[in-house]
Amino acid sequence: MQHSKRDNTWSKWGIFLGVAVALGALVVVGWTFMQNRFQPGSSLDADVTIGIDDMPQSLDIRSDSSAAAERLLVDNVYETLVTVDQDNKLQPGLATSWKTSDDGLTVTLTLQSGVTFSNGHTLDASDAVWSLQQNVTNKVADVDELGDLASVANPNATTVVITLAKPNPTLLRALSGRLGIVYDSESSSADYQRKAIGSGPFTVADFQPGHSLKLARSDTYHGTKAASNVVEFMQCSDADALSKALTDGSLDMAAPVSASTATGLNGKDGLTVKEGATTDKVLLAYNNGTDSLLSDEQARKAFRYQIDAAGIASAQPDAAGALGGPISLLEPGYEDLTGLYPHDENQAGQMFSYFGAQYLTTVNLVVPEEYRSLAETIKQQIERQPRPTVNLEVLSDEDYAKRIKDGKWELTVMSMDGTDDAGIFADPDSMFHYDHTEAQQAYADARAATNDADYEARMKAYARLISEDAASDWLYTRKCFTVASTKVSGYPTSMINRRMPLAGLTVK
Repeated sequence: MQHSKRDNTWSKWGIFLGVAVALGALVVVGWTFMQNRFQPGSSLDADVTIGIDDMPQSLDIRSDSSAAAERLLVDNVYETLVTVDQDNKLQPGLATSWKTSDDGLTVTLTLQSGVTFSNGHTLDASDAVWSLQQNVTNKVADVDELGDLASVANPNATTVVITLAKPNPTLLRALSGRLGIVYDSESSSADYQRKAIGSGPFTVADFQPGHSLKLARSDTYHGTKAASNVVEFMQCSDADALSKALTDGSLDMAAPVSASTATGLNGKDGLTVKEGATTDKVLLAYNNGTDSLLSDEQARKAFRYQIDAAGIASAQPDAAGALGGPISLLEPGYEDLTGLYPHDENQAGQMFSYFGAQYLTTVNLVVPEEYRSLAETIKQQIERQPRPTVNLEVLSDEDYAKRIKDGKWELTVMSMDGTDDAGIFADPDSMFHYDHTEAQQAYADARAATNDADYEARMKAYARLISEDAASDWLYTRKCFTVASTKVSGYPTSMINRRMPLAGLTVK
């Protein structure tokens, strides 16, 4: 039976602060256990068992900022207004189409009709409006990505109109992730930490925090039904345990796995290792603060000439290719910038020679344990010059985080994994302390774009500017790895560190 929606007085969302007060009463309602046809402790046998190393402690994507629950549930249990394909391109989700006004201030989305949640309730535009309101009211993780919302309304059951105070060229991208999930507005008291009410091809059959998660095929799904009856995710304690479980058949698949695990299992009978693209960027980051040697533009450029980024990329087992700038191949505004600073030790030596011996002595390179080997390579490359020497410190995760926060470093190796995250270099208060007026203006221009083409062109110009100025040294983009039984098919291979749609997953 279809349930009726709230009166349209809920469908209009006016000036933000006023509505936030009105919604306060709704937030007071506590979460209670929802009814579901599967209960904890379910003994359903899995068609496919997948090993992972990041089982969430909670299924509530809104209150848990970690990526684990989002990666497992989005596209499987929950659907988003917009989604992305394996090339990270925007595609229709619950919204079959969308239109942005010429001034970039109004986005109108047309939703699918005939969609229901797993509890039988109808999903329509009022649920989408309510879900967006809840994101802001409850200040869910990454909510700033929605931009300056002026209003959200549903003039009818299949239309959502989002009005902005100023353009946000990445709004649709934000609606493809956790901020675009549509929840059931009639089940606001559900316990989303342990259960889920979504509209996707699977439902949550069983969840044991930190241990396992079972997804069962939803027979009421509005689209093509999932190929597998039950998919189970199992937490693996370490890489050795995961490898053993794959080789003895206890697991049908593992994703993502480390490069070393993939290498060790490559060629094993009955197993297939596949590679995929990501937006993960590995960089030698510079502290551009005034107290750092890297505050000097010539020093930054000298280091970029000295470091053999292309050689590093070719030697790293997780590298998809050299990068050269802050935007990866799967992100809007990408341009191949690897030619800006080709490896040239003579050029680097000439630039280093401009600095007096008292000024260019030692540079501090601090890294966590995972980057020890790469940091040692970088240290060796820098020390091919008479100076500077490199003081390499490999720290615990806790000590490393403190050093970075305190700004007591000059070089570090790190990764950035997010679409449109290059804007951090336009923030002088970020960990990079990069303060460049022209770069800040270039990024502001990109954010003011009112259409995709202008945004991409402006981001390309911004990326080139900060790469030419050597704000850091972007080494390579990462690839991800999936290991699966040769009997398993229909699984994604790209972007699986961010999302893992499994509706097509099956075993022969």
